[in-house]
Amino acid sequence: MNKHSINTTKLKIHAAILAIMSLALLPTIATAHGGEEHVIGTVTKISDTSITVKTAAGKSVEVGFDAKMTTYERAKQPIQKTDIKVGDRVVIHAMEMNEKLVAHTVEIGKATAAKPAVKP
Repeated sequence: MNKHSINTTKLKIHAAILAIMSLALLPTIATAHGGEEHVIGTVTKISDTSITVKTAAGKSVEVGFDAKMTTYERAKQPIQKTDIKVGDRVVIHAMEMNEKLVAHTVEIGKATAAKPAVKP
């Protein structure tokens, strides 16, 4: 083997090791946020037991509430569930439980502003 072949072989070995280490760390990175899913969008419906959010992709996602676990916030300050209104922008941190999403945290943002009427 010449010097070039040895260097090429070493480079391939280093690339393979790096790839294996990256794949080994992937599950840790994917679940780094505690396995929660984020639902981001605008509230279209709210009840005592769940909230429905329309995402930017146009998909409606229903997320349940848990009386003991779910917390509600606006600007990092606690609020009541009754403070949430249709039209509010939300970020929901949810976990899948029994094949349904259940909110851990519901963060309220600013409602989308209504567009002013255009005069002809």
